[in-house]
Amino acid sequence: MSTHAKPSLSAHLKRTHLTSQLGESLNKEVVLAGWVHDVRVLGGISFLLLRDMSGIVQVTAPKAKAPAEVLKEIAGLHQEDVLFVRGTVVSSKIAKRGIEVIPSELEVVSRAETPLPLDPRGVQNTLLETRLNWRVLDFRSEESNAIFKIQSKILESFREFFIERRYVEIQPPVIIASASEGGAELFSLKYFEKEAYLAQSPQLYKQMCAISFEKVFTVVPIFRAEKFEQPTHLNEVRQMDIEESFATDADVMKVLEEFIAHCVKAVRESSAEELKRLGQDLDPLSLPLKRIQYSEAVNMLRKSGEEIEYGMDFSKTQERKLAGLVGKKAFFMVEWPLELKAFYAMPNPDGKTCRAFDLIYSGLEVSSGTQRIHLPSLLISRLKAKGLNPDNFKSYVDAFRYGAPYHAGWSIGLERLTMKITGRENIREATMFPRDRNRITP
Repeated sequence: MSTHAKPSLSAHLKRTHLTSQLGESLNKEVVLAGWVHDVRVLGGISFLLLRDMSGIVQVTAPKAKAPAEVLKEIAGLHQEDVLFVRGTVVSSKIAKRGIEVIPSELEVVSRAETPLPLDPRGVQNTLLETRLNWRVLDFRSEESNAIFKIQSKILESFREFFIERRYVEIQPPVIIASASEGGAELFSLKYFEKEAYLAQSPQLYKQMCAISFEKVFTVVPIFRAEKFEQPTHLNEVRQMDIEESFATDADVMKVLEEFIAHCVKAVRESSAEELKRLGQDLDPLSLPLKRIQYSEAVNMLRKSGEEIEYGMDFSKTQERKLAGLVGKKAFFMVEWPLELKAFYAMPNPDGKTCRAFDLIYSGLEVSSGTQRIHLPSLLISRLKAKGLNPDNFKSYVDAFRYGAPYHAGWSIGLERLTMKITGRENIREATMFPRDRNRITP
Protein backbone atom coordinates (compact mmCIF):
# COMPACT_ATOMS: atom_id res chain seq x y z
CA MET A 1 0.00 0.00 0.00
CA SER A 2 1.02 3.63 -0.41
CA THR A 3 3.51 5.19 1.99
CA HIS A 4 3.43 8.73 0.56
CA ALA A 5 3.72 11.78 2.85
CA LYS A 6 -0.07 12.29 2.62
CA PRO A 7 -1.62 8.80 2.81
CA SER A 8 -4.74 8.32 0.76
CA LEU A 9 -6.64 6.87 3.74
CA SER A 10 -6.00 9.92 5.91
CA ALA A 11 -6.73 12.22 3.00
CA HIS A 12 -10.20 10.79 2.43
CA LEU A 13 -11.25 9.86 5.93
CA LYS A 14 -10.70 11.93 9.03
CA ARG A 15 -9.40 10.12 12.09
CA THR A 16 -12.65 9.56 13.91
CA HIS A 17 -11.68 7.81 17.14
CA LEU A 18 -9.14 7.39 19.88
CA THR A 19 -8.81 3.89 21.25
CA SER A 20 -10.42 5.04 24.52
CA GLN A 21 -13.63 5.89 22.65
CA LEU A 22 -14.10 2.61 20.82
CA GLY A 23 -16.55 1.19 23.35
CA GLU A 24 -19.07 3.75 22.09
CA SER A 25 -18.69 2.55 18.49
CA LEU A 26 -19.63 -1.11 18.62
CA ASN A 27 -20.44 -2.43 15.13
CA LYS A 28 -19.48 0.90 13.58
CA GLU A 29 -16.70 1.74 11.15
CA VAL A 30 -13.81 3.79 12.56
CA VAL A 31 -10.46 5.17 11.45
CA LEU A 32 -7.56 4.81 13.87
CA ALA A 33 -4.06 6.23 13.72
CA GLY A 34 -1.14 5.14 15.87
CA TRP A 35 2.01 3.12 16.38
CA VAL A 36 2.46 -0.64 16.16
CA HIS A 37 2.89 -1.83 19.73
CA ASP A 38 3.12 -5.49 18.76
CA VAL A 39 2.26 -7.73 15.83
CA ARG A 40 1.74 -11.48 15.59
CA VAL A 41 0.80 -13.67 12.63
CA LEU A 42 -0.58 -17.02 13.80
CA GLY A 43 -1.70 -19.28 10.98
CA GLY A 44 -5.09 -18.13 9.77
CA ILE A 45 -5.29 -15.01 11.90
CA SER A 46 -3.14 -11.90 12.37
CA PHE A 47 -3.08 -9.75 15.49
CA LEU A 48 -1.95 -6.14 15.63
CA LEU A 49 -1.79 -4.03 18.79
CA LEU A 50 -2.16 -0.38 17.81
CA ARG A 51 -1.22 2.35 20.32
CA ASP A 52 -2.29 5.99 20.38
CA MET A 53 -2.32 8.69 23.05
CA SER A 54 -5.19 7.07 24.92
CA GLY A 55 -4.11 3.45 24.99
CA ILE A 56 -3.81 0.20 23.03
CA VAL A 57 -6.44 -1.58 20.94
CA GLN A 58 -6.31 -4.99 19.31
CA VAL A 59 -6.77 -5.15 15.56
CA THR A 60 -7.69 -8.72 14.57
CA ALA A 61 -7.48 -9.82 10.95
CA PRO A 62 -8.85 -13.35 10.25
CA LYS A 63 -8.14 -14.68 6.75
CA ALA A 64 -11.86 -15.23 6.28
CA LYS A 65 -12.76 -11.57 6.96
CA ALA A 66 -9.78 -9.28 6.22
CA PRO A 67 -8.77 -8.31 2.64
CA ALA A 68 -5.68 -10.07 1.29
CA GLU A 69 -3.78 -6.79 0.92
CA VAL A 70 -4.37 -5.97 4.60
CA LEU A 71 -3.06 -9.39 5.67
CA LYS A 72 0.00 -8.86 3.49
CA GLU A 73 0.68 -5.44 5.06
CA ILE A 74 0.33 -6.77 8.60
CA ALA A 75 2.80 -9.58 7.87
CA GLY A 76 5.42 -6.96 6.95
CA LEU A 77 4.94 -4.67 9.96
CA HIS A 78 7.40 -4.04 12.79
CA GLN A 79 7.15 -2.38 16.19
CA GLU A 80 6.72 1.42 16.07
CA ASP A 81 5.63 1.56 12.42
CA VAL A 82 3.02 4.33 12.13
CA LEU A 83 -0.33 3.39 10.58
CA PHE A 84 -3.83 4.35 9.67
CA VAL A 85 -6.37 1.56 10.04
CA ARG A 86 -9.99 1.55 8.92
CA GLY A 87 -12.20 -1.15 10.31
CA THR A 88 -15.27 -2.22 12.24
CA VAL A 89 -15.46 -2.37 16.04
CA VAL A 90 -16.75 -5.72 17.37
CA SER A 91 -17.02 -7.25 20.83
CA SER A 92 -14.37 -9.75 21.90
CA LYS A 93 -14.01 -12.18 24.81
CA ILE A 94 -10.26 -12.39 24.31
CA ALA A 95 -9.11 -8.79 23.71
CA LYS A 96 -8.07 -6.86 26.83
CA ARG A 97 -10.59 -4.05 26.29
CA GLY A 98 -13.44 -6.43 25.45
CA ILE A 99 -13.49 -5.09 21.91
CA GLU A 100 -11.38 -5.40 18.79
CA VAL A 101 -11.26 -3.91 15.31
CA ILE A 102 -11.65 -6.01 12.16
CA PRO A 103 -9.62 -4.10 9.52
CA SER A 104 -10.83 -3.33 6.01
CA GLU A 105 -7.98 -1.01 5.05
CA LEU A 106 -4.49 -0.33 6.38
CA GLU A 107 -1.98 2.30 5.35
CA VAL A 108 1.61 2.72 6.54
CA VAL A 109 2.55 6.34 7.26
CA SER A 110 6.18 5.61 8.14
CA ARG A 111 8.28 2.59 8.98
CA ALA A 112 10.56 2.31 12.01
CA GLU A 113 14.12 1.17 11.50
CA THR A 114 15.07 -2.17 13.04
CA PRO A 115 16.32 -3.25 15.46
CA LEU A 116 14.92 -0.73 17.97
CA PRO A 117 17.43 0.71 20.50
CA LEU A 118 14.97 -0.30 23.24
CA ASP A 119 11.65 -2.09 23.44
CA PRO A 120 8.81 0.27 24.50
CA ARG A 121 6.66 -2.72 25.45
CA GLY A 122 8.67 -3.05 28.65
CA VAL A 123 9.14 -6.79 28.22
CA GLN A 124 12.81 -6.42 29.13
CA ASN A 125 14.44 -4.58 32.04
CA THR A 126 16.17 -1.71 30.28
CA LEU A 127 18.85 0.31 32.07
CA LEU A 128 17.79 3.85 33.00
CA GLU A 129 20.81 5.19 31.11
CA THR A 130 19.59 3.53 27.90
CA ARG A 131 16.05 4.78 28.49
CA LEU A 132 17.32 8.34 28.86
CA ASN A 133 19.54 8.04 25.78
CA TRP A 134 16.50 6.97 23.74
CA ARG A 135 13.87 9.08 25.48
CA VAL A 136 11.72 9.33 22.34
CA LEU A 137 11.13 5.57 22.50
CA ASP A 138 10.98 5.41 26.28
CA PHE A 139 8.13 7.96 26.27
CA ARG A 140 6.11 5.41 24.30
CA SER A 141 6.27 2.82 27.08
CA GLU A 142 3.15 2.58 29.21
CA GLU A 143 5.19 3.36 32.34
CA SER A 144 6.82 6.57 31.09
CA ASN A 145 3.63 7.61 29.37
CA ALA A 146 1.79 7.32 32.70
CA ILE A 147 4.47 9.28 34.60
CA PHE A 148 4.31 12.28 32.30
CA LYS A 149 0.55 12.30 31.97
CA ILE A 150 0.45 12.52 35.77
CA GLN A 151 3.04 15.29 35.68
CA SER A 152 0.85 17.17 33.22
CA LYS A 153 -2.08 16.78 35.63
CA ILE A 154 0.05 18.14 38.50
CA LEU A 155 0.83 21.26 36.45
CA GLU A 156 -2.80 21.62 35.40
CA SER A 157 -3.99 21.36 39.01
CA PHE A 158 -1.42 23.97 40.09
CA ARG A 159 -2.53 26.51 37.51
CA GLU A 160 -6.22 25.86 38.07
CA PHE A 161 -5.89 26.14 41.84
CA PHE A 162 -4.20 29.55 41.78
CA ILE A 163 -6.08 31.07 38.86
CA GLU A 164 -9.30 30.18 40.66
CA ARG A 165 -8.00 32.09 43.69
CA ARG A 166 -7.14 35.12 41.55
CA TYR A 167 -3.35 34.84 41.66
CA VAL A 168 -1.60 36.43 38.68
CA GLU A 169 0.72 34.23 36.60
CA ILE A 170 4.11 35.90 36.05
CA GLN A 171 7.06 35.17 33.78
CA PRO A 172 10.36 35.97 35.55
CA PRO A 173 13.64 35.93 33.61
CA VAL A 174 16.14 33.07 33.79
CA ILE A 175 19.12 35.27 32.80
CA ILE A 176 20.15 37.38 35.78
CA ALA A 177 22.95 39.77 36.75
CA SER A 178 23.67 38.40 40.24
CA ALA A 179 22.96 35.39 42.44
CA SER A 180 19.33 34.90 43.44
CA GLU A 181 20.21 33.26 46.73
CA GLY A 182 23.95 33.70 47.13
CA GLY A 183 26.55 30.96 46.99
CA ALA A 184 28.76 29.78 44.17
CA GLU A 185 26.34 27.32 42.59
CA LEU A 186 25.78 29.41 39.47
CA PHE A 187 26.13 28.75 35.77
CA SER A 188 27.75 31.81 34.24
CA LEU A 189 27.37 32.91 30.63
CA LYS A 190 28.66 35.70 28.42
CA TYR A 191 25.94 38.30 27.94
CA PHE A 192 27.32 40.63 25.27
CA GLU A 193 30.02 42.64 27.09
CA LYS A 194 28.84 41.56 30.55
CA GLU A 195 28.84 38.44 32.65
CA ALA A 196 25.45 37.00 33.54
CA TYR A 197 24.09 33.89 35.22
CA LEU A 198 21.30 31.35 34.88
CA ALA A 199 18.83 31.93 37.71
CA GLN A 200 18.97 29.68 40.77
CA SER A 201 15.45 30.80 41.60
CA PRO A 202 12.77 33.30 40.50
CA GLN A 203 12.83 34.52 44.11
CA LEU A 204 13.80 38.16 43.72
CA TYR A 205 11.48 38.75 40.78
CA LYS A 206 8.42 37.08 42.26
CA GLN A 207 8.87 39.25 45.37
CA MET A 208 9.01 42.38 43.25
CA CYS A 209 5.84 41.25 41.48
CA ALA A 210 4.05 40.31 44.70
CA ILE A 211 4.49 43.78 46.20
CA SER A 212 2.72 45.16 43.14
CA PHE A 213 0.18 42.47 42.14
CA GLU A 214 -0.31 41.09 45.70
CA LYS A 215 -0.68 37.41 44.74
CA VAL A 216 1.43 35.78 42.01
CA PHE A 217 2.46 32.34 40.79
CA THR A 218 4.85 30.99 38.19
CA VAL A 219 6.18 27.78 36.64
CA VAL A 220 9.79 28.34 35.66
CA PRO A 221 13.06 26.43 35.08
CA ILE A 222 15.90 27.05 37.54
CA PHE A 223 19.56 26.08 37.36
CA ARG A 224 22.06 25.07 40.04
CA ALA A 225 25.70 24.26 39.31
CA GLU A 226 25.98 21.62 42.03
CA LYS A 227 28.19 18.63 41.25
CA PHE A 228 25.84 16.17 42.91
CA GLU A 229 25.10 12.81 41.32
CA GLN A 230 22.27 11.78 43.61
CA PRO A 231 18.90 10.26 42.67
CA THR A 232 17.09 13.35 44.03
CA HIS A 233 19.17 16.10 42.38
CA LEU A 234 19.40 17.65 38.91
CA ASN A 235 21.06 20.79 37.58
CA GLU A 236 17.94 22.02 35.79
CA VAL A 237 14.49 21.61 37.30
CA ARG A 238 11.04 23.19 37.07
CA GLN A 239 9.67 25.06 40.05
CA MET A 240 6.05 25.86 40.83
CA ASP A 241 6.21 29.04 42.92
CA ILE A 242 3.86 31.45 44.63
CA GLU A 243 4.39 34.77 46.43
CA GLU A 244 1.75 36.64 48.39
CA SER A 245 1.61 40.09 50.01
CA PHE A 246 -0.01 40.69 53.41
CA ALA A 247 0.87 37.06 54.24
CA THR A 248 3.04 35.43 56.87
CA ASP A 249 4.83 32.10 56.73
CA ALA A 250 1.82 30.54 58.51
CA ASP A 251 -0.54 31.96 55.89
CA VAL A 252 1.32 30.51 52.92
CA MET A 253 1.87 27.17 54.66
CA LYS A 254 -1.91 26.88 54.83
CA VAL A 255 -2.11 27.65 51.11
CA LEU A 256 0.59 25.07 50.39
CA GLU A 257 -1.07 22.23 52.30
CA GLU A 258 -4.40 23.05 50.65
CA PHE A 259 -2.78 22.91 47.23
CA ILE A 260 -0.95 19.63 47.91
CA ALA A 261 -4.19 18.03 49.11
CA HIS A 262 -5.98 19.39 46.02
CA CYS A 263 -3.21 18.11 43.72
CA VAL A 264 -3.29 14.60 45.20
CA LYS A 265 -7.09 14.55 44.89
CA ALA A 266 -6.92 15.72 41.25
CA VAL A 267 -4.39 13.01 40.33
CA ARG A 268 -6.38 10.33 42.16
CA GLU A 269 -9.57 11.27 40.32
CA SER A 270 -8.23 11.90 36.82
CA SER A 271 -5.26 9.53 36.58
CA ALA A 272 -6.52 6.32 38.16
CA GLU A 273 -5.51 4.26 35.12
CA GLU A 274 -2.00 5.77 35.07
CA LEU A 275 -1.54 5.17 38.81
CA LYS A 276 -2.63 1.55 38.33
CA ARG A 277 -0.05 1.09 35.55
CA LEU A 278 2.62 2.35 37.95
CA GLY A 279 1.39 0.20 40.83
CA GLN A 280 0.66 3.25 42.97
CA ASP A 281 -1.98 3.65 45.67
CA LEU A 282 -2.14 7.40 46.20
CA ASP A 283 -3.62 8.16 49.59
CA PRO A 284 -5.53 11.42 50.16
CA LEU A 285 -4.08 13.93 52.63
CA SER A 286 -5.84 14.93 55.82
CA LEU A 287 -5.46 18.60 56.79
CA PRO A 288 -4.02 20.38 58.62
CA LEU A 289 -0.59 18.80 58.22
CA LYS A 290 1.54 18.29 61.30
CA ARG A 291 4.14 20.99 62.13
CA ILE A 292 7.48 19.82 63.58
CA GLN A 293 10.03 22.35 64.82
CA TYR A 294 13.56 22.02 63.45
CA SER A 295 14.96 21.53 66.97
CA GLU A 296 12.37 18.81 67.63
CA ALA A 297 13.36 17.04 64.41
CA VAL A 298 17.04 17.12 65.42
CA ASN A 299 16.21 15.61 68.82
CA MET A 300 14.08 12.87 67.21
CA LEU A 301 16.95 11.91 64.92
CA ARG A 302 19.49 11.94 67.74
CA LYS A 303 17.32 9.61 69.82
CA SER A 304 17.11 7.26 66.84
CA GLY A 305 20.91 7.04 66.67
CA GLU A 306 21.64 9.67 63.98
CA GLU A 307 24.69 11.88 64.38
CA ILE A 308 23.39 15.39 63.79
CA GLU A 309 24.08 18.71 65.47
CA TYR A 310 21.82 21.72 65.78
CA GLY A 311 22.58 24.02 62.82
CA MET A 312 23.14 21.18 60.34
CA ASP A 313 20.86 20.61 57.37
CA PHE A 314 19.21 17.22 56.95
CA SER A 315 20.49 14.65 54.48
CA LYS A 316 18.01 12.86 52.22
CA THR A 317 18.49 9.71 54.29
CA GLN A 318 17.64 11.66 57.44
CA GLU A 319 14.54 13.14 55.78
CA ARG A 320 13.33 9.62 54.99
CA LYS A 321 14.08 8.45 58.51
CA LEU A 322 12.34 11.48 60.00
CA ALA A 323 9.22 10.73 57.97
CA GLY A 324 9.11 7.30 59.56
CA LEU A 325 9.61 8.76 63.03
CA VAL A 326 6.86 11.35 62.53
CA GLY A 327 4.59 8.71 61.01
CA LYS A 328 2.96 11.05 58.50
CA LYS A 329 2.83 11.00 54.69
CA ALA A 330 3.34 14.77 54.68
CA PHE A 331 4.39 17.27 57.34
CA PHE A 332 6.08 20.65 57.79
CA MET A 333 9.41 21.40 59.44
CA VAL A 334 9.35 24.94 60.85
CA GLU A 335 11.43 27.42 62.87
CA TRP A 336 14.73 26.83 61.07
CA PRO A 337 18.09 28.24 62.23
CA LEU A 338 18.66 31.59 60.53
CA GLU A 339 22.05 30.56 59.11
CA LEU A 340 20.54 27.64 57.18
CA LYS A 341 18.18 29.76 55.09
CA ALA A 342 18.70 32.40 52.39
CA PHE A 343 19.39 36.07 53.16
CA TYR A 344 15.81 37.11 52.47
CA ALA A 345 14.30 34.89 55.23
CA MET A 346 12.62 36.97 57.94
CA PRO A 347 14.42 36.50 61.30
CA ASN A 348 12.43 35.74 64.41
CA PRO A 349 12.76 38.08 67.41
CA ASP A 350 15.29 35.68 68.99
CA GLY A 351 17.75 36.51 66.19
CA LYS A 352 18.65 32.83 65.89
CA THR A 353 15.75 31.28 64.00
CA CYS A 354 13.70 32.45 61.03
CA ARG A 355 10.20 32.18 59.65
CA ALA A 356 11.02 29.31 57.29
CA PHE A 357 9.51 25.92 56.55
CA ASP A 358 10.07 22.79 54.50
CA LEU A 359 7.35 20.39 53.35
CA ILE A 360 8.32 16.73 53.54
CA TYR A 361 6.19 14.49 51.34
CA SER A 362 6.71 10.74 51.23
CA GLY A 363 10.11 11.11 52.90
CA LEU A 364 11.52 13.87 50.70
CA GLU A 365 11.58 17.65 50.86
CA VAL A 366 9.42 18.74 47.91
CA SER A 367 8.85 22.38 48.90
CA SER A 368 10.38 25.13 51.00
CA GLY A 369 9.34 28.67 51.81
CA THR A 370 9.72 31.64 54.13
CA GLN A 371 8.25 34.91 55.14
CA ARG A 372 10.50 37.41 53.35
CA ILE A 373 12.27 40.50 54.60
CA HIS A 374 10.47 43.60 53.29
CA LEU A 375 12.61 46.21 55.11
CA PRO A 376 15.57 47.54 53.07
CA SER A 377 17.85 48.15 56.07
CA LEU A 378 17.32 44.60 57.37
CA LEU A 379 17.85 43.16 53.89
CA ILE A 380 21.19 44.96 53.57
CA SER A 381 22.19 43.70 57.00
CA ARG A 382 21.33 40.10 56.11
CA LEU A 383 23.12 40.31 52.74
CA LYS A 384 26.29 41.41 54.54
CA ALA A 385 25.86 38.65 57.15
CA LYS A 386 25.81 36.11 54.29
CA GLY A 387 29.00 37.59 52.80
CA LEU A 388 27.16 39.13 49.83
CA ASN A 389 27.67 42.62 48.44
CA PRO A 390 24.45 44.68 48.72
CA ASP A 391 25.55 46.71 45.67
CA ASN A 392 24.99 43.60 43.54
CA PHE A 393 21.36 43.53 44.73
CA LYS A 394 20.64 47.26 44.43
CA SER A 395 17.58 47.03 42.15
CA TYR A 396 16.14 44.32 44.38
CA VAL A 397 16.69 46.21 47.65
CA ASP A 398 15.46 49.48 46.12
CA ALA A 399 12.16 47.78 45.18
CA PHE A 400 11.24 47.71 48.89
CA ARG A 401 11.82 51.43 49.46
CA TYR A 402 8.53 52.56 47.94
CA GLY A 403 5.76 50.85 49.85
CA ALA A 404 6.39 47.14 50.41
CA PRO A 405 3.96 45.05 52.49
CA TYR A 406 5.15 42.04 54.42
CA HIS A 407 4.94 38.95 52.21
CA ALA A 408 5.74 35.25 52.01
CA GLY A 409 5.95 32.45 49.49
CA TRP A 410 7.21 29.00 48.59
CA SER A 411 8.34 26.81 45.73
CA ILE A 412 7.61 23.19 44.83
CA GLY A 413 10.02 21.09 42.78
CA LEU A 414 7.84 19.71 39.99
CA GLU A 415 10.08 16.74 39.28
CA ARG A 416 10.45 15.84 42.96
CA LEU A 417 6.71 15.95 43.50
CA THR A 418 6.16 13.86 40.35
CA MET A 419 8.78 11.39 41.53
CA LYS A 420 7.01 10.86 44.84
CA ILE A 421 3.46 10.77 43.48
CA THR A 422 4.45 8.20 40.85
CA GLY A 423 6.60 6.15 43.23
CA ARG A 424 9.85 6.48 41.29
CA GLU A 425 13.27 6.00 42.91
CA ASN A 426 15.24 8.37 40.68
CA ILE A 427 14.23 11.93 39.78
CA ARG A 428 15.48 11.38 36.23
CA GLU A 429 12.55 9.03 35.63
CA ALA A 430 10.23 11.95 36.42
CA THR A 431 12.13 14.45 34.22
CA MET A 432 11.49 14.53 30.50
CA PHE A 433 15.02 15.46 29.44
CA PRO A 434 17.26 15.40 32.55
CA ARG A 435 20.20 17.76 32.88
CA ASP A 436 22.84 16.69 35.35
CA ARG A 437 26.62 16.74 35.66
CA ASN A 438 27.00 14.04 33.01
CA ARG A 439 23.98 14.53 30.76
CA ILE A 440 23.21 17.37 28.39
CA THR A 441 21.65 15.32 25.54
CA PRO A 442 19.19 14.49 24.13
